Amino acid sequence: MSSATSAGKTLPGDPPGGRRAIAVWSVGVAVYFVAVIFRTSLGVAGLDAADRFHVNASALSTFSIVQLLVYAGMQIPVGLLVDRLGTKKVLGIGVVLFTAGQLGFAFSPSYGMALASRALLGCGDAMTFISVLRLGTRWFPARRGPMVAQLAGLVGMAGNLVSTLVLARLLHGIGWTAAFAGSALAGVAVFVLLLLFLKDHPEGHEPEPLPHQGAAYVRRQIATSWREPGTRLGLWVHFTTQFPAMVFLLLWGMPFLVEAQGLSRATAGGLLTLVVVSNMTVGLVYGQIIARHHAARLPLALGTVGATAFLWAATLAYPADHAPMWLLVVLCTVLGACGPASMIGFDFARPANPPERQGTASGITNMGGFVASMTTLFAVGVLLDATGDDYTVAFSSVFVLQAVGVSQILRLRKRAARRERERLVTSRVETVHVPV
Repeated sequence: MSSATSAGKTLPGDPPGGRRAIAVWSVGVAVYFVAVIFRTSLGVAGLDAADRFHVNASALSTFSIVQLLVYAGMQIPVGLLVDRLGTKKVLGIGVVLFTAGQLGFAFSPSYGMALASRALLGCGDAMTFISVLRLGTRWFPARRGPMVAQLAGLVGMAGNLVSTLVLARLLHGIGWTAAFAGSALAGVAVFVLLLLFLKDHPEGHEPEPLPHQGAAYVRRQIATSWREPGTRLGLWVHFTTQFPAMVFLLLWGMPFLVEAQGLSRATAGGLLTLVVVSNMTVGLVYGQIIARHHAARLPLALGTVGATAFLWAATLAYPADHAPMWLLVVLCTVLGACGPASMIGFDFARPANPPERQGTASGITNMGGFVASMTTLFAVGVLLDATGDDYTVAFSSVFVLQAVGVSQILRLRKRAARRERERLVTSRVETVHVPV
């Protein structure tokens, strides 16, 4: 990020922002909001899904694993598509796919069809967040980047809140098919908004047209983005910070709180809600801190990892059958910081890449947390089946992935900082020589 950005000034060529930018960006964020509702809907329906499809823990975790496998595998292709086709087209395809997946899940008569529906949903979901990040960079000045990204994440967590509070009640009130089919109507609504109001960029800020170079273009975009230490550091920050909360909210939180901690579903739902509310609150704080103090990025990320590991260890090792409620409350509050901390990964990748590579770099970064989440979901399910539902052993897999991620962050941090300083000097020179 350039010095002009750090000082809160507008860089040459920056988009103007303003009310129009907020309105257009809000349409894109609304699409992401609905995608997160659909993505996290299984988190409140995990026990119901196990009964409906007569599956064990490993098979239940396969729902989320397949969904995240497709999501993670699509990140680089989606980044390339966003760079090539623009936001509106990619978001439109995404809405169609994730709405079809949610509708298919509502009517699936078998485990296999339900699995295919979650894969379709994951494919559409994969097209949303990178598109929204790209929309933010096209409509807002660079200095607003950290806050815009955190606000997008905050709105996504609001979608998670809807799953926890609204969809869970609908599920137990009107039943599986009506709840999931009814929620699919939200996808239709945002598709109409997208067609009517979303625009890729403001007038006068059209990106440079990219020549059609086929496979050569794809290889160059990926290789050049990956060579940047900031991109790789962003991936590992995202990998290490996001997955503990994602695994908890996406599938295993409710079973852990009900079966291992002896809580009622209502109380467990309240704790899941606390994770979401904490995420939304911490996201605003982290965004403000990073926008004003750029050097705070890595301390915030590593501090969140350390606090998460400490609270998980304290909960799992508590010397009684169940952890006390105060400890579970603190754990869920700290888990809420994982989402905002994962957004810091994009604040390393963004300044390391020019505008024409932002989609690709964001795709690489976004793979990190979802690969970690997919791995942990699988590990927890397998360990639960192997140990007779011993959640202490199963959730200990969290510490393994955190250790891997922290080691990579520490390995890359100096190279990324040195490269960012070099780009900073170059940006200063270019800013000084911009013709008036």
